[in-house]
Amino acid sequence: MPTENQEIPPAMSHHDNSTTQAGSAPPLRIRPATQADLPAIHAIYSQSVLTDVASWELTPPDEAEMARRMSALLEQNFPYFVATIEDRVVGYTYASAYRPRPGYRFTVEDSIYVDTTAQRRGVGRQLLARLIAACEEQGFRQMMAVIGDSQHVASIALHRALGFAQVGLLPNIGFKFGRWLDAVLMQRPLGDGAGSMPEAHER
Repeated sequence: MPTENQEIPPAMSHHDNSTTQAGSAPPLRIRPATQADLPAIHAIYSQSVLTDVASWELTPPDEAEMARRMSALLEQNFPYFVATIEDRVVGYTYASAYRPRPGYRFTVEDSIYVDTTAQRRGVGRQLLARLIAACEEQGFRQMMAVIGDSQHVASIALHRALGFAQVGLLPNIGFKFGRWLDAVLMQRPLGDGAGSMPEAHER
């Protein structure tokens, strides 16, 4: 994973993607996130923290903290996207360092959150597909998903549908909402995966 002295190659140009939903539903658009999206991102994440186990934070961070986190990711050239329907942000996704040690620099971890009003409409799938493509373009070789709880079947199914395989289960390592939580580890190769040496590798 990148450290302060190891720059990630800049993301390649990503054109906006628009996909028309079935029937008369308005199109879904995936585009790079900006600071202007922070109020919506903050609202989606806060709702998740308060009602779900996707994140194991117990108290939602304020908008200023969410801005700090976004800036830290963008400054390191990690991809960060939002999904919009009729210009309303209904979900977001980003990649981050899986571990801080430089030996992990070709591996990323995905995070994805969808507004409760837009779930089960393919938003998560399109966000994750776009994130995978962006990470491949930037030369990353593996993507990890750390899913909060083995009962989070929708997230597990989403990742499996996009090529992830479960590689580990850490039982009962989290505690939220009065119950113990598992962590499900899933992994997907990016590009050539381990089939070839990455460019500009040192060791």
